[in-house]
Amino acid sequence: MNNSIKRIGVFTSGGDAPGMNACIRAVVRTAIYEGKKVSGILHGYQGMIDKNIIDMNSRSVSNILQLGGTILKTARCLDFRSPEGRQKAYHNIKAEGIDALVAIGGDGTFTGAEVFSREFDIPVVGIPGTIDNDLYGSDFTLGYDTANNTVIDAIDKIRDTAASHDRLFFIEVMGRDSGCIALNCGIAGGAEAILLPEKETGIDELIAKLENAAKDKKTSTIVIVAEGDKNGGAYNVAKRVQEKFDFYDAKVTILGHLQRGGSPSSFDRVLASRLGFAAVKNLLRGETRIMVGLRGNEIVTTPLEEALRSKEFKLAEDMIEMTNVLAI
Repeated sequence: MNNSIKRIGVFTSGGDAPGMNACIRAVVRTAIYEGKKVSGILHGYQGMIDKNIIDMNSRSVSNILQLGGTILKTARCLDFRSPEGRQKAYHNIKAEGIDALVAIGGDGTFTGAEVFSREFDIPVVGIPGTIDNDLYGSDFTLGYDTANNTVIDAIDKIRDTAASHDRLFFIEVMGRDSGCIALNCGIAGGAEAILLPEKETGIDELIAKLENAAKDKKTSTIVIVAEGDKNGGAYNVAKRVQEKFDFYDAKVTILGHLQRGGSPSSFDRVLASRLGFAAVKNLLRGETRIMVGLRGNEIVTTPLEEALRSKEFKLAEDMIEMTNVLAI
């Protein structure tokens, strides 16, 4: 055990994700069980700069397992990108006696954590908390499963009204750079077409799919559009399609931040607990600048630099192929 660590700071940063509270709970209680003190840093890196830091005990995290969002709040912090901002943040956390950090968030959070750790030699372990599921080193990130369930519920409801009116619905989901939610939910929701940032689909190609659906007398058609699709989002896609293809009455639904909220699924609660537990254990074993993640059913570690920069993360090719096969 790394006996130089007396107090661990935990924070959430970037976009919130269901399961963050369950993860905070696991970090706090594991650290206390191991005889360490815990500080909660409010509003992420901004809280470090503003010295918005609180003591936490096991009761601080009671009855939060089922809550969406994050009790520690989150914010984006431009000041932390400057050496002066990071110096101030370091001064503040050291004044609070914090010896190590657990950072819960996505790629922006991990980028800041890696730089901060290298500059000031402070141990850091990252936990992937983002609904986009776009970090190399973990099969699933916190919030992804819950967001999928939220989107599927919305698709099913929209399908009901689409079938009742012979309508074409374009449903936009989150995913500026990653099509994970769009692909997974498109398959689970029986979408006739899925537009992804990773795969350019031309409007003419999309119209050809819709024409085939109309010829097969489909009474409703759902097109899932990731917000980062190269065609410019659901409204733009719908407008361009309607100009050339007026068989259906086209409607658009933007699910937006609805996907981030809500009580975390059982899967996300368990994943959050396992990752929070593993983060503290790895810190106390002397590990630093790593991300804990899930591969198969095993908790593994990946260097933060590799998690951020690896080009190996990509959508499963068989799933992309399957979208065309199952949509006939």
